[in-house]
Amino acid sequence: MHKLMGVDIETYSSVDLSKSGVYRYTEAPDFTVLIIGFKFDDEDELRQIDTTDPDFELSDDWLDFSEAIANPEITKSAFNANFERVCLAKWLDKKMPPEQWRCTMVKALSLGLPSSLMGVGLALGLPEDKLKDPQGKALIQYFSKPCRPTRANGRRTRNLPAHDPGKWELYLSYNRQDVVTEQEILKKLSIYKTTTAEQELWNLDQQMNDHGVRLDRQMIERIVSYDDQHRTDLQEQAKELTGLSNPNSVSQLKGWLMTKGVEVDSLNKDALSKLLDGDLSADVRQVLEIRSALGKTSVKKYSAMQEAICADDHLRGILQFYGANRTGRWAGRLVQTHNLARNSLPDLALARELASAGDFETLEVLFGEPSFVFSELIRTAFVASPGCRFVVSDFSAIEARVISWIAGEEWRLKTFRDGGDIYCATASQMYHRPVVKHGVNGELRQKGKVAELACGYGGGVGAMRRMDRDGAIPEEELQGIVDAWRRANPMIPKLWRTCELAAKTAIKEHRTVRIQRGIEFSYVNRNLFVRLPGGRKICYWGARLTLDDRMGRESIVYMGTNQTTKRWEETETYGGKLVENIVQATARDCLAVSMQRVSAKGYQIMMHVHDEMIVDVPIEDKDALATINACMAEPISWAPGLPLKGDGYETPFYLKD
Repeated sequence: MHKLMGVDIETYSSVDLSKSGVYRYTEAPDFTVLIIGFKFDDEDELRQIDTTDPDFELSDDWLDFSEAIANPEITKSAFNANFERVCLAKWLDKKMPPEQWRCTMVKALSLGLPSSLMGVGLALGLPEDKLKDPQGKALIQYFSKPCRPTRANGRRTRNLPAHDPGKWELYLSYNRQDVVTEQEILKKLSIYKTTTAEQELWNLDQQMNDHGVRLDRQMIERIVSYDDQHRTDLQEQAKELTGLSNPNSVSQLKGWLMTKGVEVDSLNKDALSKLLDGDLSADVRQVLEIRSALGKTSVKKYSAMQEAICADDHLRGILQFYGANRTGRWAGRLVQTHNLARNSLPDLALARELASAGDFETLEVLFGEPSFVFSELIRTAFVASPGCRFVVSDFSAIEARVISWIAGEEWRLKTFRDGGDIYCATASQMYHRPVVKHGVNGELRQKGKVAELACGYGGGVGAMRRMDRDGAIPEEELQGIVDAWRRANPMIPKLWRTCELAAKTAIKEHRTVRIQRGIEFSYVNRNLFVRLPGGRKICYWGARLTLDDRMGRESIVYMGTNQTTKRWEETETYGGKLVENIVQATARDCLAVSMQRVSAKGYQIMMHVHDEMIVDVPIEDKDALATINACMAEPISWAPGLPLKGDGYETPFYLKD
C-alpha cells in the first residue's frame, strides 16, 4: 500500500511567476500542467505523465496518479510543495488540503540548507547523476513561458512540443531528474524528523496563504497611474531648473551643485536629508527635494501588488514559511510586507480616501509631496473584508522579554510584569537614578533605548552607532553606555558566554550540553543542533571549531547561505549571535502558539508581520480585540514565567498604530 508519493510538475502560464506568485500565475486563462513526474515510496519505478499527449487520461499512470492525489491516506511530497499543491488544485479543480502534503524545501530550510533544489543537492554532496539538471532553466524558458513572436517562428507566442520534439524529450528528462533529486534529498534528510507541531504550523501557514488578504485595487491603480506621470513631470522640472540633460545623473547633478556653491560627496538618502536641513537657495532646495521625491522607491510596492493581485482582489502567497533561515521566522514574498514604511500622517484616513478617489491635487495641498504620502499609504492598501475590520495584535517588546526570561535577569522580568517601560527601566538601572518618560531624567530614556536595541546580542560601539540614527549620543559616550548596559544586565553577557561554551563543548566532545530553560546543544552527523525551550531545534550545518589566528582562540564555523552574496559558504558564529538566533527563534515560537490559539477560536488570520498578526473580524464581534490580546498574553506551557503581552487595535485598513 502506497504511503508517500513524491511529485514534481512542469507548467505553462502567460503570467510571470516570479513577479506574480503562484496564485495569480494559475489564474491565467492559458495556465496548464504540462508534465507530472511522480514516484511512490514502495516502488523503484519513477513514473511520468505527458499531458500534451491527447491520450494521457487513458494511461495506467494517470489513473494511479489521480487516485493517489485524491486519497487522504497517501501523503504527497514536493520541493516547494506550495507550488505543486496550488497548481494541481487549480488544474484538477480539486481541493489540495495542506495536511496531506509535506514540503522538502521547508525540511531543508529547517536544517539551515539552501532554498533551491540545486543548492540543497550541492550542499548535501549528491553525486552528479542525482543532482538537478542545470539545463532546466533554458527548457522552462522555451516551453513554460510565452515566446517572442518573430518572422522565423511564424509569429507564434508559445512553443509547443511539436515545435522542437528533441527539446521536449529533454524537458521530460529534466522533470524525471527533478523527481530523482527530490527523492534523494528526502532520503538523506529522513533521519531529521519534522515535529507534529511544525507540520501543523505549516498547514496553518498554507491556509493563510490560500486565503490571502484583500487589497484596495482602485487606490493601488490610481496611485500607480498618477505616479508614472508625476515622476515624468518632476524630471522635467529638474531639467528646467538645472539645464542638465539628465538631472538623474549623480555626476551631472554634483557638477551643477558646485556651480551653486554646494559641494557634496554623496547624494544618497542620508546625505540629501542633511543637505535639506541646512541653508540652501530656493532653486537648489527645489532640485534636491525633487531628487528626494524621485528617490522614493515605495511606489514600486504598489506595482508589485498590481502584478500579484488575484481576480477577487486578494493578494496571496506573501508569506514564506521558514523563510528566515535558522530562526524559522517567516519571510515576506512579492510585496515584502516585512519592510513596509511606517505611517505618521495626522489624518491617514483622509489621505487614503483622496488617493482612492484619485484627487491628488487636494492630497498635495493638504499633505505635501505625493511621493512621500504614497510611501505612508502602502500599509493602508491592505483592507478588511466587507462587513469586517482588522484586529491587529502585536507582542510588546517580545525579544526583550524572551532574552530576560532565558537569561534570568529578574529586574527586567519584574519591569515587564509590572507594566513598566523597559527603556526607562534600563536607563534607570544604568545611571542609578529614576527615569520617567517625559518626566524626571526623561532625557536618559533615549540612551536606554539605543543601548537596549544595540547591546542585547553582544553589540558594542558599532551597533550603538547604527541604532543611534539621529546621532544624538556623542561618540565619546558610546563605549561608556555599552559598559553601563552590560553592568546593569550581568545575566545577559553571562548567557552569551554560556551558549558559546556549550556549543564548543558539544562540538568538541560530541555530547549533549544542557543549559537553562530546556535549551540543549548537541552535535549529530557533524551538525550543531540547539534545542529551544519549546522543543524545536535549530541547526548549524557542518559546524566545526577552527583556530582564529587573529584572536588566538577557537571559533565556531558552519555552512550557510551568505545573505549578501547568496553563496553557500562557511560562516562564523559566536555567543552573542547564538543568543540572537535562540531569542528570535523562541519569539517566533511564541507567535506560532498565539496564532494557533487565535485560529482555533475560528478567527481568520490574514497575514502576520514580524511579531504581530492581522486578523479579519466581523464588525458585530465586539469582543474580538480583547479575546485576541488575551490569546497573545496567555502563558505558554513550555515557557513558565515568561511575561507576555499583546497590544492591539482595530482598524478598517492596515496601519502602524
